[in-house]
Amino acid sequence: MPKFPPVFHHVGIQTNDLDNSMLWYQDFFGCCCSWTQTTFSELTRRRLPGIVRLVEMVVGDIRIHLFERQGRAARGHGDSAVQFQHVCMAVDSGDELLGWREKWLGLYSSGSYTFAFDDQPTEIVVDADGTRSFYALDVNGLEFEFTCPPSPVG
Repeated sequence: MPKFPPVFHHVGIQTNDLDNSMLWYQDFFGCCCSWTQTTFSELTRRRLPGIVRLVEMVVGDIRIHLFERQGRAARGHGDSAVQFQHVCMAVDSGDELLGWREKWLGLYSSGSYTFAFDDQPTEIVVDADGTRSFYALDVNGLEFEFTCPPSPVG
């Protein structure tokens, strides 16, 4: 019988431009490259034909595996597709939430990265329960939510 709950290990992201993705994840989240791999098992080559490199980017307990593999262009943002819809990152305060949004805008306006889409982060919205959040795309067009749940009362 497996032990539950399982422990979340990493998010895997496929990209056509590994160097661009690594730089963005380093500059936006503060990730560091933990390891890189260029030799793959037969199973990996069957699952991911054309894979070139794999790197693990790490910050704190967060691991992001970036797979360099040529593929079709990113679909239009907002298109319906069977995929992970977004990854959500929680922060502790509204000021921190605003800081992440401003950091994204600063990196975008620097011109140092190639983005799949020109979409800007959404405005910060407040849900009926008081949760504040905004959404932003990484350089590959994958969506991240940044959220700040309301402080517990009590």
